[in-house]
Amino acid sequence: MKKTIATLALATLALSGTAFAQAYPTKPITVVVPFSAGGPTDTVARLVAEVMSGDLGQQVVVQNVGGAGGTLGAGQVATAPNDGYTLLLHHIGMSTAPTLYRSLPYVPLTDFATIGLITSVPMTLVARKDFEPNTLEELLAYIKTNGENVTYAHAGIGSASQLCGMLLMESTQTVMTTVPYQGAGPAMTDIIGGQIDMICDQTTNTTSQIQAGEVKAYAVTSPERLANLPDLPTTKEAGLDLEIGVWHGLYAPAGTDPAIIERLETSLQAALTNETVIARFAELGTAPVTAEEATPAALTEMLTSQIELWRGVIEAAGVYAE
Repeated sequence: MKKTIATLALATLALSGTAFAQAYPTKPITVVVPFSAGGPTDTVARLVAEVMSGDLGQQVVVQNVGGAGGTLGAGQVATAPNDGYTLLLHHIGMSTAPTLYRSLPYVPLTDFATIGLITSVPMTLVARKDFEPNTLEELLAYIKTNGENVTYAHAGIGSASQLCGMLLMESTQTVMTTVPYQGAGPAMTDIIGGQIDMICDQTTNTTSQIQAGEVKAYAVTSPERLANLPDLPTTKEAGLDLEIGVWHGLYAPAGTDPAIIERLETSLQAALTNETVIARFAELGTAPVTAEEATPAALTEMLTSQIELWRGVIEAAGVYAE
């Protein structure tokens, strides 16, 4: 008799969970972007959120929670209720944080449920428009000659721009003076204003400034030249070992109902096949991932492999955050 009651209770819980997932969502969903508004990850999030809102029938609201290299916002989502109403859209920093931070308040592979990859964004080497070097070859020579007299901006510890700068300095065997900012937007403002020499940042944050002539561009970090920046050479063309793409993924707190994860995965895939999203991504020098990549399994595989990759790079550089 007791066994029958227990079985019935479990069945009731399963049915109620299924019914909840089928009704989901019944209220707005918040997507936390762990960086400031106006930056490249924020741009990706807002494009995707707009289409997902229509697909889900509820508003998907982007909330910027910057600070601590993206770990503040990520930590907030890790401890949020796992009901599908608080999500995280993070970039490559999700894989570097475990090595960069000695006391990280979450474990990426266990405290989050993966939903899917979104896009991988190339990066560009750009400088203030009156910076002396005019070509990538001249830039590399200038960096090697002037070293610490060159000021390099980045969007904070763990940011894509910091990681690219680390690789640039490793490749050229030089040390520049790095200047951290609270996000890519403020850093780009000072590049345009001439207060800082250069930055390596995602095309989502640099393309419009390059096309408008507000900054001087030297190269892209993709394997091939970009259709929207055809005159910009690749770093490989100049013999520079600096090939990096900044991938973005969507996460929920661990323990989120699998049926909700599946619904969000379907909605994400709908957004990534939307013509407006595809066109806007193309303008920014990137493209949505394939349907096979916009899945929990693909994002988990990417996160796992990238944690191992960046552990070696960061430990070799000896750069850590408290």
